[in-house]
Amino acid sequence: MDLVLTALIASAITGGLTAVGALPVLFGRQPSESFNDTLLGFAAGVMLAASFFSLIVPSIEIATELYGEGPAPALIAVFGILLGAVAIAVMDRLLPHEHFISGPEGRSSEKIAGVWLFVFAIAIHNFPEGLAVGVAYGSGESDAAFSLALGIGLQNLPEGLAVAVGLVAVGYSHLKSFVVAALTGLIEPIGGLVGGVFVNISQVLLPWGLVFAAGAMLFVISHEIIPETHRRGHHRRATAGLMVGLVVMLFLDVWLAA
Repeated sequence: MDLVLTALIASAITGGLTAVGALPVLFGRQPSESFNDTLLGFAAGVMLAASFFSLIVPSIEIATELYGEGPAPALIAVFGILLGAVAIAVMDRLLPHEHFISGPEGRSSEKIAGVWLFVFAIAIHNFPEGLAVGVAYGSGESDAAFSLALGIGLQNLPEGLAVAVGLVAVGYSHLKSFVVAALTGLIEPIGGLVGGVFVNISQVLLPWGLVFAAGAMLFVISHEIIPETHRRGHHRRATAGLMVGLVVMLFLDVWLAA
């Protein structure tokens, strides 16, 4: 239970950084579209690196210890990743709030709906992130879990800012925009709790939990974040942000988990 509690607390902290990222809107500061897309690209890079170096690779190593060398570790990674991606895809399909797509300009109802689609998309994004943190801390590997939580927390900052800026753009007050953005991070400790409980049921489930969380995050990166950063023509800056986020997370993982 100590590991589950740690997983819950850690994921709550990382989710809380979504609110920290939204703080600038309280002071009337709004980044440019290009800067915002660069930050979201950074978030995608962090998630991409975390998926492989903090989740998939450790999963394969643990599965190898459990089952020995051979096809079993690779098959667990393959099917676990696909299951995670399918789970988020199903959530995307069933929930009425699927995607944030560029709609009519101005304050029309369609524009507001688009912003709320983005709000719910960010909330859904945070579930696999919280799940990843929960699984990592539930495994008992505190050093590796800390590097993952730090990376996830860093990428939550631009996500919170993006939601808050989007709401301000369609006429919401700065305070209400901040509150809504902060609330999108509440799903993260739920994911952390689920992940922590799951891997504590049995050691055999640990490699599955790691790659499931990785697959969920990879789906979000490809299906939501990268298209969002490219839709306004700032793909070069978004790609640069992604590369920086990837190497920052790589550095943190190698350094802190050593």
